[in-house]
Amino acid sequence: MAKLIVAYPMHDGAKFDRDYYTATHIPLVETHWGPAGMTGAEIMWPADGGQPFACMVALAFADDAAVDAALASPGTPEVLGDVANFTDIQPTVYRTA
Repeated sequence: MAKLIVAYPMHDGAKFDRDYYTATHIPLVETHWGPAGMTGAEIMWPADGGQPFACMVALAFADDAAVDAALASPGTPEVLGDVANFTDIQPTVYRTA
């Protein structure tokens, strides 16, 4: 199993719309990347305001080839373009093997 870990590091005045993220963005990701082999999304919220990230999500894929297929899919520009609708934070992405 391969994963993409997407983290949204906090900064002063950061905005992050949790409702939009869970109700709209994650379903959009599932719609576009599910057919490529994404098998799930685990959203992690900070326990308190002192945490370094506004949100982290672990996107699970069947294997590395599925990650590559998802990132190369025609829906990826829409997924990436949607980030501005819920946050002003530049996400960081960590890919696992």
